[in-house]
Amino acid sequence: MTTRAGGKVDSHGTSDEFEPSFLEAFVPALPHLASRKIKVAVNAGASSTEKLYQTVVEKIKDLGLDLTVAWVAGDEVLEAFQKSFKEGNDFKSLTHGRNLRDWEFEPIYAQAYLGGWGICEALKQGADIVLCGRVADASPTIGIAAYHYGWSRTSYEELAGAFVAGHFIECSTYVTGGNFSGFKSLPGKVTNLGFPIIEMASNGHFIVTKQEGRDGMVTVDTCKAQLLYEIQGPLYYNSDVVARLDGIEILQSGKDRVLVTGVKGMKPPPTTKVGITAKGGYQAEGHYFLVGLDIEEKAHMIETQVRHLLDESRFHCLKFRTNGRCPEDPRSQDAATVDLRIFAQARNEEDLALSNFFRPVSDVIMQSYPGATFGVDARQAQPKPYYEYWVSLLPQASISHVVHLPSKGLELSIPPPSDTEAFVQDQDTYETSNPVNVDSFGPTTRAPLGYIVHARSGDKGSDCNVGFFVRQADEWDWLRSVLTVDKIRELLGDDDTGKPISRFELPNICGKLMVSIWKYPSLIRS
Repeated sequence: MTTRAGGKVDSHGTSDEFEPSFLEAFVPALPHLASRKIKVAVNAGASSTEKLYQTVVEKIKDLGLDLTVAWVAGDEVLEAFQKSFKEGNDFKSLTHGRNLRDWEFEPIYAQAYLGGWGICEALKQGADIVLCGRVADASPTIGIAAYHYGWSRTSYEELAGAFVAGHFIECSTYVTGGNFSGFKSLPGKVTNLGFPIIEMASNGHFIVTKQEGRDGMVTVDTCKAQLLYEIQGPLYYNSDVVARLDGIEILQSGKDRVLVTGVKGMKPPPTTKVGITAKGGYQAEGHYFLVGLDIEEKAHMIETQVRHLLDESRFHCLKFRTNGRCPEDPRSQDAATVDLRIFAQARNEEDLALSNFFRPVSDVIMQSYPGATFGVDARQAQPKPYYEYWVSLLPQASISHVVHLPSKGLELSIPPPSDTEAFVQDQDTYETSNPVNVDSFGPTTRAPLGYIVHARSGDKGSDCNVGFFVRQADEWDWLRSVLTVDKIRELLGDDDTGKPISRFELPNICGKLMVSIWKYPSLIRS
């Protein structure tokens, strides 16, 4: 989203900042959508939802089809954010709690997460296709289900079920075997995993299944893995509802069919998440390749030499990192090669000009470690812009959530929720109760944790989380007793920054969720 935001700001709104790959899949499907009367709601608008609407209408016209298209506005909230900021809202970061006033960057764009009621209203008004920008990933599922079953805004149990259903399918084939730590158990070919399908019941329960005739699988474990992705506590927040997850039940009901029940619904928060984008500066990188013996010593030598030549005052970030390791007795030079990445960021483009970064980095090659080899592709060494991202909360009442149906001359405002409960940022974190003496399990063998434990990681901004769960119910007591916060820090090793780690359990999924939160620069900065 930051890249789309930056493109829109730099072009003064003239560029197309929607997701073009959506059209590649959508346009060939249009005749089938029309003939089968299938409704579509999608969040492909990014930062140019109205332009996506115009493009889609033209494609439909070119094909001679009769489909009504709506688009949802309100997620772009720069003016509302600026007004609230001037009125004294500190926009504290959800990541580290600092005030936005202490941020050294100038916001250029703000985008808030919308719920599903705009989608629901568009469908009620006869829309066949509803185009959205930044709605929450699960909001299309919520909106469609609420429309289909006629749920009200206080149907919290049902809405929470739809919210979690949307979470299960929001990452496409993650729930059918993609990004799955048990990937070696996937049956047959793995070249074309089937897309997931939700069969939603009127009471909020749902079945997860997938396309027939495609690869992959839907099992209790693939569903548990996706459940744990990106959640940061037993309370999972959306603009329309809060899902309480500690009572969730996930049961196999057939081949590639999993039943999910037990999700509890709570009132939504009066706020929603807002992402604030700023231009951070420029970044560039160079690479050396280290081969064979003494990798650490070779890396230290080149780092010392490069730092001596660079004017480090130009950079606010300069990192040297080796990626990989040379195995004992490697069978080839490729196997013995380790990458050394030299990464720099600076406020000004000139500070990363080739003469100020690439040349000093490469100039030491003739005086460096034996076999010194420099990555000669200079494209990565060219300074390129990057963005900073600040995540906070914005009152939903500050958002102008509007559904547009131009073909019917309609613009419909969607009110914020009226019955709310405040967002709880710091959810319960605790060690297990009544831990079992791990010696009681008998003799041990040193082995990777992943031999018997599944895991799925995710992130929210620069907060990282990982959930762990066991394959068998009788392994649960062992896992919850072993995996303490101290053990997590031990496993993190040098990656433990000493920042807070939150831990909680979801015993009903026949395993546990351990959400470990530690702070790193976000992906867009690395």
